[in-house]
Amino acid sequence: MSRIPAKLDELDLAILTAMHEHQKAGILELSRRTRVARATVQSRIGRMEEAGVIASYDPQIDVTAAGFDVQAFVTLEIAQGALDTVAAELDAIPGVLEAYATTGSGDVLCRIGADSHAGLQSVLLSIDRTGSVVRSHSVIVLSTVVPRRTLPLLRTLTPTGSSKAPAYRESPER
Repeated sequence: MSRIPAKLDELDLAILTAMHEHQKAGILELSRRTRVARATVQSRIGRMEEAGVIASYDPQIDVTAAGFDVQAFVTLEIAQGALDTVAAELDAIPGVLEAYATTGSGDVLCRIGADSHAGLQSVLLSIDRTGSVVRSHSVIVLSTVVPRRTLPLLRTLTPTGSSKAPAYRESPER
């Protein structure tokens, strides 16, 4: 299902930035940090949740810190027309952290995690045993160069108009 991209303005970006920088902050604290009414912040967050811009409030878990310090990216070539099947098969393997349908030489790109090289081999063998995988190619992660992030990309947006919130518009820091 394709969504229509949300139109974010400067206040939306400020709220998202405050949420990112102060992840445990509630609505009232976000209201203070962005200098707009609590109801405005709540309404904006609700709109962004409904549009799918805010997709989750799950904690960001560092699997390396949790003891799964061996990670790899695996490119899968799958049987033609088997994307739904391979999605279900990969979902059943706990070591598969995420998987994406891709273009190029492979069909699916997975990030996998394990607690050891033997654990990594076990996850790779589980993937290879699925009926939909024809071939796999893996590369081991040595270190994280750029961690997962979204704010730099959001900041490249040209905000749609100015905020209707007077306190935010008149803020001298902006």
